[in-house]
Amino acid sequence: MKTDSQLKRDVIDELEWEPSIESSHIGVAASQGVIALTGTVSRYEEKTEAEKLAKSIAGVKAVANDLEVRLPGASERNDPEIAAAALNALKWSTSVPNDKVQVTVRDGWVTLDGALDWQYQRQAAQEAVCCLIGVKGVTNNTTIESKLKPKAADVKSKIEAAFKRKAEIDAGHVRVDTTGGLVKLKGNVDNWSEFTEAERIAWAAPGVVAVDNELTVGAGNV
Repeated sequence: MKTDSQLKRDVIDELEWEPSIESSHIGVAASQGVIALTGTVSRYEEKTEAEKLAKSIAGVKAVANDLEVRLPGASERNDPEIAAAALNALKWSTSVPNDKVQVTVRDGWVTLDGALDWQYQRQAAQEAVCCLIGVKGVTNNTTIESKLKPKAADVKSKIEAAFKRKAEIDAGHVRVDTTGGLVKLKGNVDNWSEFTEAERIAWAAPGVVAVDNELTVGAGNV
């Protein structure tokens, strides 16, 4: 098991290795496997990417992302400009249904509302706006309202079968509980990649409208 000092060094090295990250402005601390990111970045996309990189390090159990987005003068945009750009980006996304997502912008912070059929559409909507010039943050309030109403037992069996097909998932250590279209994942996974993949698989099951991912990262198998 890595020490906190080793984890800190690995995260710093990973941030320095990534050319899209200005790592000199990012502070890294580690405590009992939890990484804290502090400092400033010039793009919201840089903030989210720094968190992904930290989570990719073996041994990291959680990440507290306290990075502040400080836009350079050339990237400043007023709220109406950002809103127009966000609506245009959503319109051009092949994964987001037209006129299903509403956009509100306040002080550079984008809020998405609306109801969609699938989680991948919800994720695509966020990805479409997070990299726009002038965006300081994104709150995704969109919900999933599936037209499909499968039996809870069918949802559970399909998710469990999908886990068994995947090399990344140790299906024996992940428990799936379902109530209608609500899915809860419990158990233990080795890393954040497995955590994320398990949640993605659960969301892909037809009829799922919510996933409560309570998986523990790197705490020993249960």
